[in-house]
Amino acid sequence: MNLDDRTLIIILALIIGTTLISLIYAFFLKGQLTKLKVGNSKIEEISSYIREGTLAFIKKEYKIIAIFITGISIVLALLGFIPALKNAEGVGWKSALCFILGASFSGLAGYTGMLAGIKANSLTASAANTSGMGKALKMAFSGGSVVGLSVVGFGLLGLTGSVLVLYLTLGDLAVVGQVVIGYGLGASLVALFARVGGGIYTKAADVGADLVGKIEAGIPEDDPRNPAVIADNVGDNVGDIAGMGSDLLESYAGAIISALTLGIASTVYMGSNAALFPLLIAASGIIAAIVSIFIIRLREWKDPQKTLNIATYIANFIVLVLAFVFSQLILKSYKPFFTILVGLVIGIFIGFIAEYYTSEKFKPVKEVASESNTGHATNVIAGYAVGMKSTATTIIVLVSGVIISYLLEGMYGIGLAAVGMLSTVGITVSVDAYGPISDNAGGIAEMSKLDEGVREITDKLDSVGNTTAAIGKGFCIGAATLTSLALFISYALSTGLSAINILEPLVIVGLLIGAMLPFLFTSLVINSVGKAANKMIDEVRRQFKEDPGIMEGTSKPDYAKCVEISTSAALKEMIVPALISVLTPIIIGFVFGTKALGGLLVGALASASMLAIFMANSGGAWDNAKKLIESGKFGGKGSEAHKAAVTGDTVGDPFKDTAGPSMDILIKLMSMVALIIGPAIMHIGSLLEKFF
Repeated sequence: MNLDDRTLIIILALIIGTTLISLIYAFFLKGQLTKLKVGNSKIEEISSYIREGTLAFIKKEYKIIAIFITGISIVLALLGFIPALKNAEGVGWKSALCFILGASFSGLAGYTGMLAGIKANSLTASAANTSGMGKALKMAFSGGSVVGLSVVGFGLLGLTGSVLVLYLTLGDLAVVGQVVIGYGLGASLVALFARVGGGIYTKAADVGADLVGKIEAGIPEDDPRNPAVIADNVGDNVGDIAGMGSDLLESYAGAIISALTLGIASTVYMGSNAALFPLLIAASGIIAAIVSIFIIRLREWKDPQKTLNIATYIANFIVLVLAFVFSQLILKSYKPFFTILVGLVIGIFIGFIAEYYTSEKFKPVKEVASESNTGHATNVIAGYAVGMKSTATTIIVLVSGVIISYLLEGMYGIGLAAVGMLSTVGITVSVDAYGPISDNAGGIAEMSKLDEGVREITDKLDSVGNTTAAIGKGFCIGAATLTSLALFISYALSTGLSAINILEPLVIVGLLIGAMLPFLFTSLVINSVGKAANKMIDEVRRQFKEDPGIMEGTSKPDYAKCVEISTSAALKEMIVPALISVLTPIIIGFVFGTKALGGLLVGALASASMLAIFMANSGGAWDNAKKLIESGKFGGKGSEAHKAAVTGDTVGDPFKDTAGPSMDILIKLMSMVALIIGPAIMHIGSLLEKFF
């Protein structure tokens, strides 16, 4: 039996209340961090450089994003005035407002979390210096928690608020489901800019710092004499905190939207119940994140890995309990609960797979490190092999999840599995953001010339952070694949496609272009990193050559110049990939038709998911193989094996931190665009479809 209007509105209001509690807690934690004093002038000085560089980049990036958001929102609004599109609810001023709201909340979540991350960087370094492991871990986790709570708080607040207002205005859930897609599109566009721009920024600085500092000058990582070291730390904030936060917010919103639209179309659970259920699961995840973070912060923990695992286990348990309750109360069946369980299990297994292929504790990374003994080429070859091999087990897990979800609840089940996987995103982001905060804390400790014992603490925090980052990237890929599949099903329903015949010429055209697109996108992004890194390398070499006092420690490098190089390169190079992502589905759709557009989405989903897994795990294996050698194995620092490992790590940097994560957003953004324009193509028609 469907919920009546009054009950539905009350439940939506309660969900909004949950999001507000999440944001209040996030700002409370952020306020606590802001009030704390570092108490070390050198740490404060270094932190001020990082803060200035970060805010300068974000300010310029958001100005460019604002131009795109304004332009696209105007186009969406104007399309609603075309007579042929009068009944296409995905376009028009209501969709444009949702688009602006999604973009704004995505940017706001990333910005809020990034500010907390900047402060937590210095506090973690200071705590490691004065109080030891327990306090440093608490600072890093608190900073990450602000990011996690902001992502789920802003993401679900904007989405549920849009659904509530639209339902009160329109009174038709089917129409609401079509209009609210604009919210997901706005979040996706900001996420793409944040991931690509932030990724180019951080890897240009990282590659430049490593190749000149480590290999040519022979100085340690994060050495204050390296002119690119501040830009590298800024990059961690804009790429791995703001970018990652926006990325998972749009996955989160996209999964909920796809499940909502599939629920509305469900023939088993008709009407408001099926549409409401994914929103309740998302709210359950917020409650789980709040409780988990609160429990972890009650005491100081000494073991970082154990602490983060406990936080994750608590959140998963709470979500499962609440999913079981809501499944019975709202849908009168236990099957939806089991689809949520499937999604959570998929996320856990993908995390295990990513850890196996990227952690120095296991065989693959040890093999890459061992291959470094015979040179640079064998290191690179081994890393490629590890990444490619990792695609098999990851895809098998994802396919298994899709099959089980479909058998349980049909197409709606696939959407629910995606929601289930992302239901714990609040704690997942908290754990993931802990990584770059710990990394930057280590850099600040090195640049501030603190005792070696301090760096040992931050290195231990960072080593766990590397694992959480690899798991987080695997989680992002799995979530993106499931979400994109659910969005594709929603697209098929909205355009009346019951099947796509791959023997049709236009479908083949779309399929091949879709399969090609991730490779073109990857090429553009990696080439952008290369060009920016070249400029960075030239600048670092110039400073070393023209000012010998830098290496002697008697003069300070020009950090600002390197920050400027990364900023300019990132802002310039992120525009073309963004245009390709938005324009390609529009062109294919209006020229070749809805079937070809469906083929494009399938081709892009298949190749992008493989590329993303390959690049993330290859990059992670190269990175940790280098760290394994630096720990004293296979010759240790300064050996030929170490030099080869640095080369592999440098190759892997744009793989795992720029191009790989961008694949997730590419397929979701194209799916969102297709979902919005699909009904419009049906109304207007396409140029070539009638000839085939």
